Amino acid sequence: MNPTDHSVAWEHPPTRRAWSKQLAVNAFALFGWIALWFALLAILVVFLSPGYSILFVPFLLYSFYRAFLQLFVVPAVFRMRRVLQEYPWHLDSDTPHGLADRPDVVGRQYGWFEFPNPARPEERLPMVFPRHWGVGWWHRRMAPRARPELKAQIGVVWLAGDPRFIGVIAAPASGESTPRRLRFLHQQMGSEEGRRSVADWGVTAEDIERGRRVGVRPARP
Repeated sequence: MNPTDHSVAWEHPPTRRAWSKQLAVNAFALFGWIALWFALLAILVVFLSPGYSILFVPFLLYSFYRAFLQLFVVPAVFRMRRVLQEYPWHLDSDTPHGLADRPDVVGRQYGWFEFPNPARPEERLPMVFPRHWGVGWWHRRMAPRARPELKAQIGVVWLAGDPRFIGVIAAPASGESTPRRLRFLHQQMGSEEGRRSVADWGVTAEDIERGRRVGVRPARP
């Protein structure tokens, strides 16, 4: 089943299954870390003497931190669905990528990929991971010294979105037309007083409205 045969990525059944699996994993992680925090606290308070507190504090802090992160990750998964429901999949081979910060990108960045500008395919625009959460799998394959078999796993990269705004990136499951490791990529190539100017990239009013439907604000021609 070719993922590019559908008008939007969400119409691709394996994509919906992959998204549902990712939601389930993250929801389970949220409740799991919360449950672990309460369990550790209960053991410390009920069964152990105060002298053991110093041993439990690092585990309590770490489980609280992971639960706190999941509070942001779960809403991001639902936002991914909005992107998948608006944009089709595009498959890009041998996509330029890197882990070093790019000087033309504003703000934090944790690795980047370059994709063709939909208005001018000969022009490639960098998109970045805006957060460090959950990108370790990608980083291990993007590293310059990564083993060839790891690099091959991102030899073809899937993108649902617009490189001038936002996108959901995925890697194909081995030997399958199924996406995995869905993550957000953002366009952060410059801003003016907090408002992004995209006229130089051939963006139309329709493109901007489409971006706004997935939460890209503000965007101006």
